[in-house]
Amino acid sequence: MAPHRTNIMRRTRSTQANPLQWALLMVIAAALAVVLIGGIRQWSSPEEALAVTAQADDGRPPIFIAGPQLRPPTTIAVAQLPLAPEPTSIILPTPTAAPTEIAVVELPTVALPTAVPPTATAAPVITTLHQPAQLAAQLTGLRHFWQTWNNCGPATLATNLSFYGSTLDQADIGDVLRRYADDKNVSPEELVSFAQGQGYMAQLRVNGSADLARTFISNGIPLLIETWLEDEPGDGMGHYRLLVGYDDMSARWIVYDSYAHTNPVSADPNTYQGIYMAYEQTEAWWKVFNRTYVLVYPPDRDPLVRSILGDAYDSTVMWQGAIAAAQAEIAANPADPYAHFNLGTGLMQAGDFAGAAAAYDQARSLGLPWRMLWYQFGPFAAYTEVGRYQEVIELGQATLTSAAGGIEEIHYWRGRALAGLGDAASAQTEWNQALVLNPDFAPAKQALEGMPY
Repeated sequence: MAPHRTNIMRRTRSTQANPLQWALLMVIAAALAVVLIGGIRQWSSPEEALAVTAQADDGRPPIFIAGPQLRPPTTIAVAQLPLAPEPTSIILPTPTAAPTEIAVVELPTVALPTAVPPTATAAPVITTLHQPAQLAAQLTGLRHFWQTWNNCGPATLATNLSFYGSTLDQADIGDVLRRYADDKNVSPEELVSFAQGQGYMAQLRVNGSADLARTFISNGIPLLIETWLEDEPGDGMGHYRLLVGYDDMSARWIVYDSYAHTNPVSADPNTYQGIYMAYEQTEAWWKVFNRTYVLVYPPDRDPLVRSILGDAYDSTVMWQGAIAAAQAEIAANPADPYAHFNLGTGLMQAGDFAGAAAAYDQARSLGLPWRMLWYQFGPFAAYTEVGRYQEVIELGQATLTSAAGGIEEIHYWRGRALAGLGDAASAQTEWNQALVLNPDFAPAKQALEGMPY
């Protein structure tokens, strides 16, 4: 055993006594390391080169530790945002700041591919100027007004125009649109006319939808809608609201409302940011008015609006869609009075007066809110066109009695019916009363001047 130990000791001493061998080994190892690192740099991706694999001393599997991921920056979509206690949203900059504030208008256009085989005729390029609706969006920078008596139309329009930088308030607009203190109704036609007089493009439209409203908001255009309001069962009335935001995750709109104040977005009473309204409730109340909306926007955004509306930008196509929607709803629920009423309104626009009168009859037989005809006058028009003059006079008087007066449109249609019965003097009395309520009411002026209806 001793010689064996002696031999080992000799080998050890021999290695320690020969430093040249150690130096040579170190040089070879260094050269191999240089070759290895160069190979990694040449053939590996940045991520692979930065990855480190550590082998455990006890033989366990290696632990992979990834280095920095070298990738271009990305934009996080709303769908990737974590849910917060209140609805998350994309805050769109107000259009009253820098020209680039509504970025969605400046997005690159999206065109269908135009590559075709050499022998084929090239298809036209279809350009889309708008972006699709986001999962959540909110417009900011608006002024809110708590309405004065019966002034929801001017108050809501003032809020709508404020988004584009207008400084008009509800009194400025109300002084023009509500000359009579107890005027029960500022029509959407009047709102459109006023906005156009301020230099904006404005349209009165029907057959709106939640998808359409979300798309407009996502592209920086608020939507003024005509809806029902019912604080107590059986005591509803017409009411304008402005859609300025939404959140699909919570199925709620953000609405600037001049009257209702429940479910505020902000807990701070001094910081108005709108109220929340459930999608389902909003749809039910919007349907009462054939999903009517007033679209107001600066002229330079008309190409954007055309892109969003598509063929329905044309009013004939829009009304065809409204008729089809009403017919589908009647097929699904024949006892739906609002679907029949909306069908009557659509058929009136199509010139089918007999069909419109029959649809209105069905709606009335199913039961309508008692204030319904304070705001919508299609039945008076349809019955007049088919010669049911006495019914127009009686229905008009019943409506005026329920409203305690104050509806110029009813006086106009009573005048038309009286004229149809040959009572010209009484007809003129009705038209003059219409002008007392609204001196700018063009149909009554034209009737008195003997112009064709």
